[in-house]
Amino acid sequence: MEKESCDEKKSTLHPVSHKEDVSVNVECPVTSVKEDAPDIQALDLGKEKELDDVHVAEEEEDAVAARVEQDDISEQKGDILGQNISIHLEEGDVADHSGVPNKSPEDVVDEEEEEPVFDGTEVPGMEGKRSLSSRSSDNDSETQGFAWPDKAVALSHYVKQKSIGAMSTVLRRLSAKSDDGLDVAGDDVTKGDTDLLPVSVGQKVPQKSPERSGWNPLSLIGISQDVGRDNKSEQEDSVEDLTKRSMKGRIILYTRLGCQDCTEARRYLRTKRLKYVEINIDVYPSRKPELEKIAGSSSVPKVFFNEILIGGLNELKKLEDSGELGEKIEYVFSEEPSYEAPLPPLSGEDDQSSGGAIDELALIARKMKGSISIKDRFYKMRRYTDCFQGKDAVDFLSEDQSLEREQAVEFGRKLADKLFFRHVAHENIFEDGNHLYRFLDDDPAISRCHNIPRGITEVKPKSITDISSRLRFLLSAILEAYTSEDGKRVDYMSIHGSEEFARFLRIAEELQRVDLHKMPREEKLSFFINLYNMMGIHAILVLGPPSGALDRRKFLGEFKYVIGGSGYSLSAIYNGVLRGNQRPPYNLTKPFGMKDKRLKVALPYVEPLVHFALVSGTQSGPALRCYSPVNVDKELVEAACSFLRNGGLYVDLIINVAYPSKILKWYSVDFGRNEVEVLKHAVNYLEPADSQALLDLLSNTQLKVIYQPYDWGLNN
Repeated sequence: MEKESCDEKKSTLHPVSHKEDVSVNVECPVTSVKEDAPDIQALDLGKEKELDDVHVAEEEEDAVAARVEQDDISEQKGDILGQNISIHLEEGDVADHSGVPNKSPEDVVDEEEEEPVFDGTEVPGMEGKRSLSSRSSDNDSETQGFAWPDKAVALSHYVKQKSIGAMSTVLRRLSAKSDDGLDVAGDDVTKGDTDLLPVSVGQKVPQKSPERSGWNPLSLIGISQDVGRDNKSEQEDSVEDLTKRSMKGRIILYTRLGCQDCTEARRYLRTKRLKYVEINIDVYPSRKPELEKIAGSSSVPKVFFNEILIGGLNELKKLEDSGELGEKIEYVFSEEPSYEAPLPPLSGEDDQSSGGAIDELALIARKMKGSISIKDRFYKMRRYTDCFQGKDAVDFLSEDQSLEREQAVEFGRKLADKLFFRHVAHENIFEDGNHLYRFLDDDPAISRCHNIPRGITEVKPKSITDISSRLRFLLSAILEAYTSEDGKRVDYMSIHGSEEFARFLRIAEELQRVDLHKMPREEKLSFFINLYNMMGIHAILVLGPPSGALDRRKFLGEFKYVIGGSGYSLSAIYNGVLRGNQRPPYNLTKPFGMKDKRLKVALPYVEPLVHFALVSGTQSGPALRCYSPVNVDKELVEAACSFLRNGGLYVDLIINVAYPSKILKWYSVDFGRNEVEVLKHAVNYLEPADSQALLDLLSNTQLKVIYQPYDWGLNN
């Protein structure tokens, strides 16, 4: 991706005229075309059936009308232009100096902007459009005495929305329509299947194959890449036709961290549509002597076509200029690599995750798990699965360790303190008697986490500082190899099959029994930001990109890691840890309750700039970066500046309208008590001239605020 020149950069403040054309998203119900009415004579044979069909159609139309009424379009028709203004330029659009694309009325597309879901009760009705003179919100509404009315309104809107949605779904099912308004293709397509299949408007729903019922979430990523691909020239098409062939050989690219020439070499190979395997000699230090042996030098980049050393970027360009590059490409496609060719990274190569000192307590816990009776039991009128009694554990420890019964209880508490097992109801650490306990990997809430290792790990848990350092190192390598230079686009397909991602999964398994309570603020801040971003990539690779509100709820609230013995979802990390246990937007409760152990891990106060660092895989989100504990505050300021100066905040100086990102709206409580304070906070991260102009508007005029539509599309 080529960098833009300085003269192509646009200011965040754009004066525009009143008569310019803008892109408007018009929301309207989609109705299907009915077939022609049957002959009158046919009605005599089936009048009752025809009348029933008419009745169902009328009920369906009433439901559609109710939904339109619910949207309160009539109350906000004066603000539709601003609420749905499209900031991002589409292909073929012509933009003026304001950065807003001009479209003719024929180019207006009917779209409905989806409302967010933040791992809890979604209440879109509470997201009313605000202005500087009409609304303000306190930093902590619960302490001001009006939290319950907000919750009551949220609950009522939630019930109303769910009722309408359920009724609409029932009517669509009765009328043989899918949720997209399309005809259901037979009984083989169930509701679960239609929710997962990527179907566009006007496309028939394919029938479910009886042999294959699995679903690959990566297929959605591939489809989105194909749809968003720009038109290519004839020369690029010919290169793509070549690379559609199966490559018998392999291309190896040797790189290292922080190498600009390596970045250029990656870009060159991607331009030629050539698949390659990258070996970073910083990530795989054992490959450095190998490179010196076969190439005579450890300098990078180095490109190999099978066993043939091509060289660096300059050598590739020389081959292209001389016309010999085509022959080399043909060779690597037609010939298999010999034994002399460099091998791709091997599984677990140079990985420290599997090494370390043996944990003697882990050996005892594993032996105890195989010796005592573990089964489903009842405790206080409730059934618990895969648990054991405290007296059985004391009996084992007394015999195995030759301890008195009281000493065995103390030893059991030591095992529980190291997070090998815990009380099923969290009533005590460990006691003798009929109390029930459960090993951590047998706990249903923990076993569903996506980083839980199988069985009890024999290696001693490493310090969180060591794990955080290796995570940063690996994240830096992944960002350089599989993302664009600005961090806005991620190659999920390549990450999925990479050894770097496999190593990250092994690092994530080490988080099971780490101690998070002694982490300083800077270490905790950088660790959880980096972990959130990598965890989001993992969630997309497992679940696929969220396609709607319910998918986002599952993505943010149900995809979890076990960290220090507790399960953490993306929302728990975002709102519980990094925001100091604040309620997510449109939610009724905080992530952590007063008795939740995770509350001790949460930061003591809100960190507002994390909103410009946390990436959930959306087009409108911030860029993907790596954060270090030494410079985390400086790096967060740089992230905020980059986000707000490059589309996060537009201001029209002529009509006095600000167009901020919806991130500033959803989390406005973290930036100020009202929109004036929110914008004044954002001003600090704009260019100095733009900051002064916006401050003058805030102090002298009535500034109108219209939030940009949020693009939930995948950032690939």
